[in-house]
Amino acid sequence: MLDEVERWLATRSWSAADRPLSALVTAKRGTTVSVVLPALDEEATVGEIVRVIRRELMERVPLVDELVVVDSGSTDRTGEVAAAAGARVVHRDEVLPRIPVLPGKGEVLWRSLMVTRGDVVCFVDADLRDFSADFVSGIVGPLLTDPQVQFVKAMYDRPLGETAGQGGRVTELVARPLLNLHWPQLAGFVQPLGGEYAARRSLLERLPFPVGYGVELGLLVDALHTVGLDALAQVDVGTRKHRHQDGQALGRMAAAIYRTAQLRLSRGHLVRPALTQFERGKDGFVPRTHAVDTEERPPMREIDEYAARRAA
Repeated sequence: MLDEVERWLATRSWSAADRPLSALVTAKRGTTVSVVLPALDEEATVGEIVRVIRRELMERVPLVDELVVVDSGSTDRTGEVAAAAGARVVHRDEVLPRIPVLPGKGEVLWRSLMVTRGDVVCFVDADLRDFSADFVSGIVGPLLTDPQVQFVKAMYDRPLGETAGQGGRVTELVARPLLNLHWPQLAGFVQPLGGEYAARRSLLERLPFPVGYGVELGLLVDALHTVGLDALAQVDVGTRKHRHQDGQALGRMAAAIYRTAQLRLSRGHLVRPALTQFERGKDGFVPRTHAVDTEERPPMREIDEYAARRAA
């Protein structure tokens, strides 16, 4: 590990307990905080996440100013459940309607900048179980108390079923090797692909957003190049429990993440942006080919509607 990273780990890695809520509320000093939950068919979990954030961080203490669920096309009651729990629900397709929608989580996060106003934007996945408000207050904390910090990721244990420490398979098999080999300054991040992170709007609006699974790696790498390692941080928020995907879905995620890394390494052309996987059928193994996410959205500040809103 680079000496620079060892120093960073000692000075830019914290625990959520290091900053009490009372101290964060005092430190806000007019800074506004938006929390965004990207959601697709998460009716089983999104309501409790919204309720915890509202109860602990909006009603008991005035830390969060805006709580938005961006529904990316759910076929279940995700939107209804989130609204009943107290979130403002926005459908992805209603945001920037002149720009055709692309599938993917990154697309939702990018569009969320258009429908939120907070100086600090905090992203939280909507499939978390046993949710704690520390997932929000922990990662927002450094942004409120340290003006040098621009981007904060949550770190946590990720059990796989009942087995501790076995979650994050794509992180260990794809993202961590890529970062250590090509961006060793980022080797200190415990959960580089985690969906819980917060950043200053002034940074997010300058970054391109990969539309799919590569969004977390892309934002982290681009934030490093934009503001430098000392502006990045991570906070331990405990344990993250969520719905795990099957091996083939993880394969598609891995391909998208590799593609995102490839673009940032060379800005070159991917000759064959597709991934073939195999499923056993009645007559043997059947190939299934899936497109790899290759689209990226430009920095939001380059979008006319966003620029007009800022000028208003």
